[in-house]
Amino acid sequence: MSEYTLLAIACGLGTYVWRGLGVAVSARVRPESELFAWIGCVAFAMLAGLISRVVLIPSGALEHTALWQRLAATGFALAAYFLFTKKNLFAGVIASAAAMYLILLLS
Repeated sequence: MSEYTLLAIACGLGTYVWRGLGVAVSARVRPESELFAWIGCVAFAMLAGLISRVVLIPSGALEHTALWQRLAATGFALAAYFLFTKKNLFAGVIASAAAMYLILLLS
């Protein structure tokens, strides 16, 4: 068996072990509990940190764009998410990508 096969099996096992534990524990966690609220806050904080890093300290293709371009595309995403579609994440992502495309096309 090659080392890549072993690596894929180990990664799969690691993923499915944690998923299985999540399923087992989820039946015992009440959605209105403080633990559930804390987990939600941590998840939102991690997402906010990731988005902030992508906008303020980009890498890859975004590294070659100006800060104002990234902020404008983020603004379009937030407007689409909160104002136009009443919290449709897919619409926000599409609006951001379309805005960035148009900004780069016109620049």
